[in-house]
Amino acid sequence: MTSEHVKTIAPCGAWPSPVTTELMTATAISLGGLSAFGDAVYWLEGRPAEAGRQVLMRRGADGTIVETAPPAANVGTRVHEYGGGAYAVAAGLVVYSERGDGSVWLIEEASAPRRLPTPDGCRYADFEFDPAHRRVLAVREDHRGRPPNDPEAAIVALALDAPGETVLVRGPDFLSSPRLSPDGGELAWLAWDHPDMPWDATRLYCAALDAGGAPGVTSIIAGAGAPEAIVQPAWSPQGVLHFSSDRSGWWNLYARCGDAVEALCPVEAEIGGPHWVFRQRFYAFRPDGTILVSVVRDGVRRVGLIERGALRMLDDFGQVLDCPAPVGAGAAYVATPPDAPPYVAFRAALADPPERLRVAAPSVLPPETVSIGEPISFPTAHGAGHAFWYAPANRDWRGPDGALPPLVVLSHGGPTSMTTNHFSLNVQWWTSRGFGVVDVNYGGSTGFGRPYRRLLDGAWGVVDVADCEAAALFLARRGLVDGARMAIRGGSAGGFTTLKALTSGDVFKAGASLYGVANLMLLARDTHKFESRYLDGLIGPLPGAEALYAERSPINHLDRLACPIIFFQGADDKTVPPNQAEAMADAMKARGLPVAFYLFSGEGHGFRKAETLKRVLELELDFYGRVFGFVPPGLAERVTVTGGKTA
Repeated sequence: MTSEHVKTIAPCGAWPSPVTTELMTATAISLGGLSAFGDAVYWLEGRPAEAGRQVLMRRGADGTIVETAPPAANVGTRVHEYGGGAYAVAAGLVVYSERGDGSVWLIEEASAPRRLPTPDGCRYADFEFDPAHRRVLAVREDHRGRPPNDPEAAIVALALDAPGETVLVRGPDFLSSPRLSPDGGELAWLAWDHPDMPWDATRLYCAALDAGGAPGVTSIIAGAGAPEAIVQPAWSPQGVLHFSSDRSGWWNLYARCGDAVEALCPVEAEIGGPHWVFRQRFYAFRPDGTILVSVVRDGVRRVGLIERGALRMLDDFGQVLDCPAPVGAGAAYVATPPDAPPYVAFRAALADPPERLRVAAPSVLPPETVSIGEPISFPTAHGAGHAFWYAPANRDWRGPDGALPPLVVLSHGGPTSMTTNHFSLNVQWWTSRGFGVVDVNYGGSTGFGRPYRRLLDGAWGVVDVADCEAAALFLARRGLVDGARMAIRGGSAGGFTTLKALTSGDVFKAGASLYGVANLMLLARDTHKFESRYLDGLIGPLPGAEALYAERSPINHLDRLACPIIFFQGADDKTVPPNQAEAMADAMKARGLPVAFYLFSGEGHGFRKAETLKRVLELELDFYGRVFGFVPPGLAERVTVTGGKTA
């Protein structure tokens, strides 16, 4: 007979937690950018303890795991500022971009890494080896002699054995995805132009290459008619060009068949996603002719197999970061379960149990302290809204009888993006301390079809805000959270949603903005090329919509603000420059409103350094304690708030 475990009582928000800043920075890493070639598996590890350095890892056929690039290498690229596609592999070859200076490096078997000659002022991404011509193709972003927010896009070929590069494609505002056919005779690529974003309208092109590797007459394969968002062109081993398009209202797979395009397996689910970064993988060809796919339904990404035109879900794979990469008869992938940290998985065959090659963080939380995101739907003005609800969870602590927990509402970035319920220490940080968390896929999010995604057209700062408020009120009405202690937080575009919610209503009593947008006109004038016309669709084209930009900008409505805000900002941010947060904080100080502002040198759009991440976690927690009336234990630093009262 065992005695019942007795929990200690403490105010919600002030529970001691095993989710420490040390766990989240010194021992935790990020995993992504997985690919495979032959029997080898490659992936990128982001290490906060090494100033956010991205490390390229390789698992060989014998199971040995090693770092592929030199010890000081930081594998990354700033093309489009968001990067992706920072490395590629082929037989005995690895090419990668160094994030720090944009240089391109080649690693050949049994040879020291060597730098490929590239001009200063250029950035490279989305590499594709061309073995027949001993060169590597890449998307080049050329800043030489150009305005800061208008670099020229081109697809170029970098010779592996001689200096110099050759321009293969130029002209459109944006280019991506140069992909060679298996015989090296054809090149496919994507293009789009202002004011479209790649999830609005793109075009798929193809051209035959001559003996010297130069493209000839160009044909448009898809995107010439009604707008469609095309992603991931890829050639099957048989030389058939495939791609994903949302022409049906859902990102699905298509194939070029002669002069026609045919749908492979129509489903009301997403086999695709928004092109924020290069080299995303939504499907992959297996040696037996079947196609592995990642399928998003209701905000959850799982694995499926297309065989003879039918989709069969592989449920035992669980949730994944992106489509698995085939390795022989098996596959490698980043698993993202809802109850444990992500890990790199390898299966020698699809039906085999997974071998864990690398885990993002130690599994130190007892099951009773893990909060699993529950998919919820709630009523909104446009129909059903979607979110994941995380209840407070701690094996050893609970709140006083009858006490309801404070709520943190997460508004994801993008805004053309989505959240999912994979395990995240960033969520468990709150729930293990006694907060409830709701992560909202507001109208405009991806993963629910093109019509849902287009709900934000002209309505950014309206639909997203209303949905975040609706999710919070839904939980409060159900008696799950304290309706008087609800906060909202978000980064980048999610920071805008946060600030707009706080300056247009009274649902939330506190907020945290991480490199968020406060002034839409400043964003339109100062941001980088990739997003420089994003607001045309989200708000309206300038100059005609200036009044709407002013009306939607949170900084113009401080008179409606009645609660404290904490700002976190990177000093080197090129996407949302520091002047946004600085202006908002200064204006709040001038009005005597309670505000905290923290600027981090050496940080850009998204924090990478361990010391920054630690401070942000503790300062935000202490900030909510100040506002909601509790004292978090064990913090190394207490927040400094200027202005009026916080509690």
